[in-house]
Amino acid sequence: MPLIEFSDKGLYCRQGNFYIDPWKPVDKAVITHAHSDHARWGSKYYLCHHLTKPLLQLRLGDNVYESVDWNEPVFINGVKVSLHPAGHIIGSAQIRVEYHGDVWVASGDYKTEDDGISGAFEPVQCNTFITESTFGLPIYRWKKQAAIFEDIKNWVAQNNNQKKTSVLIAYSLGKAQRVLMPLAEIGLPVFVHGAVWNVHQALVNSGWKLPEVQRVQPDTPKEQLAGNIVIAPPSADGTPWMKKFYPYSVGVCSGWMQVRGNARRRNTDAGFALSDHADWNGLLEAVKATGAQKVFATHGFQAAFSRFLNEHAIEAGEVKTEYGGEEESSKALGDNEELIINN
Repeated sequence: MPLIEFSDKGLYCRQGNFYIDPWKPVDKAVITHAHSDHARWGSKYYLCHHLTKPLLQLRLGDNVYESVDWNEPVFINGVKVSLHPAGHIIGSAQIRVEYHGDVWVASGDYKTEDDGISGAFEPVQCNTFITESTFGLPIYRWKKQAAIFEDIKNWVAQNNNQKKTSVLIAYSLGKAQRVLMPLAEIGLPVFVHGAVWNVHQALVNSGWKLPEVQRVQPDTPKEQLAGNIVIAPPSADGTPWMKKFYPYSVGVCSGWMQVRGNARRRNTDAGFALSDHADWNGLLEAVKATGAQKVFATHGFQAAFSRFLNEHAIEAGEVKTEYGGEEESSKALGDNEELIINN
């Protein structure tokens, strides 16, 4: 019997009678991180990392939460469970599950470059590794974060010279906090959408020291915004809310901007291939570092990624899940997958 099963409610550990990131309500849920596709309302009990708890409280409200530190073991019906840094967003964890010497790791979402705020990804030795594959094609190879941040700063400076407001589209949890750090160094006021503000306040109230931001209000004077910076979630792009910032320039922070033409298809002014997910090289490095004899690839290009692993002597299979509600929902790949994987 496999230690983790792929059920219609989520990743299920029958021996421990708990689920990892269930997409339907269950009695016991172990949560990798607070993005809405991995942390859903309705379960009776949630186990997560200390840093994730206030974010779950923000998004899911009052529930029964238990939080633990990194590598702090919890025994659930005799199954040893521990959380290890995933580097995806603040508090994001890989879930290590051990029973009678068999070790499985469910990665959730992860990236292998330390972004300075989400923590460094920690490879965990295991027999079986469940990996995401959001960007599981060779065309996705990220520039170093420092270089991308320099591009963003230069773009903001150009807009400022033209008296345009720089509107950066970034997810309210994860990427918004990540881009805020270099933006604060520019010295211009940073305004944020209400969704970004709520996450910002939850983190500040839980002890995070983040740069100061101002919430965009209905009565915020237009002259206060001119030439400055606004961070907004993808849901705000193209809505009447944006009219307040005219004249403005829109820059989308997303790994999908790696594909030439996506910025044009989205009718945006600038695209920055900044992702909170591992790129092709990061995925391969993570898989190899675990030493796993078996790999299951989930959400993303799982067919292509698992096929590549099998062709390179790593036993792999693909599994369809209901994850992928954050960056996955913006997928706009215009190239043929079969051609790309063989290039």
